[in-house]
Amino acid sequence: MRLAYVRGHVTLTPVVEELQGKTLVVLEPVTMANLVAKNGLGGGKSLVAVDALGAAKGQMVAFTEGTEAANPYWPTRVPVDAYCTLIVDSITTGNTQMKQPEVRQ
Repeated sequence: MRLAYVRGHVTLTPVVEELQGKTLVVLEPVTMANLVAKNGLGGGKSLVAVDALGAAKGQMVAFTEGTEAANPYWPTRVPVDAYCTLIVDSITTGNTQMKQPEVRQ
């Protein structure tokens, strides 16, 4: 699972039946440096994911990739390679007890 910002939405024509009613979003994955800096930038290579949660442009989401991304549709085979799994409410990147970042760059 990785974190990303929603940068836009995609419309498919023709419609893929299994994805009817779902939103496709453009995600920009967040690099560790940008996550620690809390600067609102992504920095990763953009990708398209299925979003059944209703994430808005600019919101941070967590997403899965690969075979796991199609699990919500099992046993139906669906052409999905990325799926938004949650909308991020808040993130803590530092250890307040030790007064230093938990993740080193």
